[in-house]
Amino acid sequence: MLRPSFSSEHRTVPKALLNPNYSDKNILLLQGPVGPFFRNLAKDLEANGNRVFKINFNAGDALFYPIADHYRDKLENFADYLQQYLEQHQIDSVVLFGDCRPIHLTALEVIRPLKLDIFVFEEGYIRPNHITLEQVGVNGNSLLPKNAEYYLEQPLIPKQHVIPIGSTFWHTVGWVVLYYLAATLFSFLFPHYQHHRPLHIGEGLYWIRGTWRKWWYKYQERGIEKRLVLQLSRQYFLVPLQLPGDAQVKYHSSFNSIEHFIQTVITSFARYAPKDTHLIIKQHPLDRGYNNYAPTIQRLAQSFSITDRVRYIHDQNLPRLLRNTRGVVVINSTVGLSALYHHAPTKVCGEAVYDIPQMCYQGSLDQFWQATQAFKVNQALCEQYLHYLEHRCQINGSFYRKIAGSTSQTGLNLVEDVAASEVSP
Repeated sequence: MLRPSFSSEHRTVPKALLNPNYSDKNILLLQGPVGPFFRNLAKDLEANGNRVFKINFNAGDALFYPIADHYRDKLENFADYLQQYLEQHQIDSVVLFGDCRPIHLTALEVIRPLKLDIFVFEEGYIRPNHITLEQVGVNGNSLLPKNAEYYLEQPLIPKQHVIPIGSTFWHTVGWVVLYYLAATLFSFLFPHYQHHRPLHIGEGLYWIRGTWRKWWYKYQERGIEKRLVLQLSRQYFLVPLQLPGDAQVKYHSSFNSIEHFIQTVITSFARYAPKDTHLIIKQHPLDRGYNNYAPTIQRLAQSFSITDRVRYIHDQNLPRLLRNTRGVVVINSTVGLSALYHHAPTKVCGEAVYDIPQMCYQGSLDQFWQATQAFKVNQALCEQYLHYLEHRCQINGSFYRKIAGSTSQTGLNLVEDVAASEVSP
């Protein structure tokens, strides 16, 4: 795992990037989320008096940010290219989306010793109405403290006003389709590029299948949610799955696949959970079109003779499930934060920013099943932590859809975030 080692004088508050006072900088944008977000971000940064540079790595990048530099060589040569680029343009700050993409892992090895400002965007820790912006790294590479006392000693931080984003599903689908089409049809322009996920037109078929499956599962699983939250309230454990290609799983856990995680959880549940409890495994909605774990789950449940206690579900209302569960088991999904919001005992099996004593259970997974009745989430700590997190590194907005009435090109709600960027951690 990469653990950045920056001294405090070389770090600033993450949201400072979006503050008008963060000006007169040479800022380099690397790879961003699909869609026009990084191009719009550049307009905001330039409006604040900065000079913005961009490197594209495939035709999908170029579609949404056409006037930029294009890297067409092999990944193993990128470090030398970037070193020269940073010197040539006297770069002060580097901005990227996701710090575990192969390109960005290489880039960070070059950038960190130079003590430049590094700003990393990521999907929101608090969803669905936020995106994440951290300094140096996100998720397992985050610099957020893991000490409960740190948050309890902080002055009371008022909760920010959040503007609901609404559904971003079809906006995301549109940007994904355009990005993948461009990257595939014009791949000959970037012959050495290797994406961190499969990159071909056929990906669209998975999304179509996922949409069809959504309605099929909704019909097939009708009545399950009602039974769980009424008849089985506090008698089931919830296990939300993650995307198999998620960097959180690959770099910040010991699991080599989602199947490995499922096997670990079912084995432990079968051996150590109370006999009157049930295990509810929930599919990640964006993995719906790609994978069906039913055969794996059924095989494991049969091997332990617990088929009547294990269920695989898809699109039930997550907040209702969290309010009525006995406990939640995650690798390091942001669903864990939602679980803590609902004061559900949570066991983290990987590395997560919120895996903090008094908030998350710190014993083993085998012990967790029996311990949930006695373990209580420190609600005061949890509330303070969530408010701190929102204030420190969460921005009200979306990468894929603008907030109506926003005055920024990115479409983010920056009214309170500008003030937050001037507050020391």
